[in-house]
Amino acid sequence: MSWDGPYVHQFDAETADLLRAIVDFAGVRLGFDPVPLDGSATPAELSARAGRTITADGIGGRQALETFDEVLSRACISADHPRNLAFIPAAPTRSSVLFDLVVGASSIYGGSWMEGAGAVHVENETLRWLADLAGLPAAAGGVFVPGGTVGNLSALVAARQAVRARLTAQGRPMPARWRFVCGAEAHSSLYQAAMVLDADIVAVPTGEQGRLTGPLLAAALDDLARQGGAVGQSGSVEHDGVFAVVATAGTTQFGIVDDLRGIVDVCRERGLWVHADGAYGLAALAAPSVRPLFDGIADVDSFIVDPHKWLFAPFDACALIYRDPALARAAHGPQRAGYLDVLDSATNWNPSDYAIGLSRRARGLPLWFSLATHGTRAYTEAIETTLATTRAAAAQIAARPELELVRPTELSVVVFRRLGWSDADYHRWSGDLLREGFAFVPPTRHDGETVARFAVINPRTTPADIEAILDTMA
Repeated sequence: MSWDGPYVHQFDAETADLLRAIVDFAGVRLGFDPVPLDGSATPAELSARAGRTITADGIGGRQALETFDEVLSRACISADHPRNLAFIPAAPTRSSVLFDLVVGASSIYGGSWMEGAGAVHVENETLRWLADLAGLPAAAGGVFVPGGTVGNLSALVAARQAVRARLTAQGRPMPARWRFVCGAEAHSSLYQAAMVLDADIVAVPTGEQGRLTGPLLAAALDDLARQGGAVGQSGSVEHDGVFAVVATAGTTQFGIVDDLRGIVDVCRERGLWVHADGAYGLAALAAPSVRPLFDGIADVDSFIVDPHKWLFAPFDACALIYRDPALARAAHGPQRAGYLDVLDSATNWNPSDYAIGLSRRARGLPLWFSLATHGTRAYTEAIETTLATTRAAAAQIAARPELELVRPTELSVVVFRRLGWSDADYHRWSGDLLREGFAFVPPTRHDGETVARFAVINPRTTPADIEAILDTMA
């Protein structure tokens, strides 16, 4: 077949050669056991090593791939290395990574049922599995969005719109200022959401436990009501402007799960939307050993969980699920334009109707493929493996006289101190580990103190890995 259009879209012998090279590269990368940790580089170093890659005539696919392989990829720390215990890393299954290649090659638009029915169908099946883990009703549903920041923001947009609609229907005035409430340990993305929403965020102090509880929330809401002039009342939206409460189901710093049951009970009494930010922690709904920590999750109005964290999918994906999707659709969709009218059908599920954004990749497909390939029981076993490694890490730390746990572990995060170390000691130690390609364990700050932190979400991380890292602190 001849092709007379722009040569960038030709599939010729050169493209076929590039295809083989890219597949070979992906095969080699997936075959590493373990993967190389790699590292970082300065802008000057990368400019010198990579040279100019965007030129008028192009450098060719082979050269671009070689530059990525030999220079660029090696200046990126591998999130799936078993001794990468920083932030919240990643551990995608090989099947999910392989299917991510298929998703890209298939050129699927995932914003509407009309254009991506097959993809949306199995994304919804995957969301249903998550909703069932939480115990949400059969009508629950949602969408996969790029990450927890977009998921939290989209849920809060839906929550505020639901309150607006209720006040309008009741002929009641709108508040002078909108607010939502969370615990002091809540994720930083909520502060970004507040800026975008032009709303106030009320962070409730949670003390040494770091957990937002029902009594703490009730007291905070009463304070807001008194400040708004509603003394003697339980609080009302017109006075205090509170439209939602965000509970954290697994904080990033410590893995703490808020008192979901207590928070839900308080919010039900006051007619407030409850959103659970479980970007990291709610994956543990699949693990029976910690399932009791999430009592109350079945009664929230919305929640998020990021499959690219502890559900072994590639970057980036956040599952956003609503108890009543109709409330979300009223806030987010359908988007208005003459050319979009054909998509406005109550009988079809258009993912773009349930979150911010119209154009979307079918980013739930790699998780679906991995679940379909391995089964949900394998996910339970993998998550329980990481929890067992976390408990082993805590035990090892407790047994070493030079180390001390900052607080007991709940999920798969361990925070501890090396007695006698200064800030500089922690940073020197962490930098040495990374330069040696041995581990990536940057320190964190807690109550003004620099301490060490492990986040264990990779089933390939073993107690022996933990022991080897701790030995370097002796």
